[in-house]
Amino acid sequence: MIRVEHVVARYGEVLALDDVSLSIRPGLVTGLVGMNGSGKSTLFKTLMGLVKPERGRVLRGPGSIGYVPQSEHVDWAFPVSVRDVVMMGRYGSLGLTRRPRAADHRAVADALARVELTDHAERQIGQLSGGQRKRTFVARGIAQDARILLLDEPFAGVDKRSEATIVRLLRELAADGRTVLVSTHDLHALPRLADDVVLLLRRVLFHGPVDEALRPENLARAFGLDVFEGVA
Repeated sequence: MIRVEHVVARYGEVLALDDVSLSIRPGLVTGLVGMNGSGKSTLFKTLMGLVKPERGRVLRGPGSIGYVPQSEHVDWAFPVSVRDVVMMGRYGSLGLTRRPRAADHRAVADALARVELTDHAERQIGQLSGGQRKRTFVARGIAQDARILLLDEPFAGVDKRSEATIVRLLRELAADGRTVLVSTHDLHALPRLADDVVLLLRRVLFHGPVDEALRPENLARAFGLDVFEGVA
């Protein structure tokens, strides 16, 4: 479980998170929804220990965190293959020599197979489609055996096949007892993706079932009612 207790975070004078408290349970896929600037990325950075809260604390169980970043945060020209990126998930267990062992190669091969990228393992990461790139980073988290998975807009710019594959994998990983938190703007995908939803606007406005999160009165608090006519 991840537990966030009364977290306040700032960038200089800008308040990014305002007394945020929530618990994210293992075994579920939790959707994180909010407009740009609502604090979603700051919450992810706080969970990963990259942002130190001004006040409050983050408690989480043992195990590593796997992170799937937004596309614009990755240097796609960097000369690494798909297999190299997935192997990065094993670095924490490689020891001082940093030389992959047979078990590491098996874990990478299994992860590539699960995201249906075995045939693309030797391709440079920038040569992939948007959906394939996202699946590569999901595979990295699988190879890492991460107990917590954070995904930042994993469906932005992806094809329908990749979206369906990622949704299926996240639900499988949650069913295996992992904690899965997914930031998304795709409200139409929420019912098939998530078990519950957090609506965030610097503080938690709502945390509960998907169907309740999609009610106009709840969405209006986070975005404005006129944006969502016909969504719920």
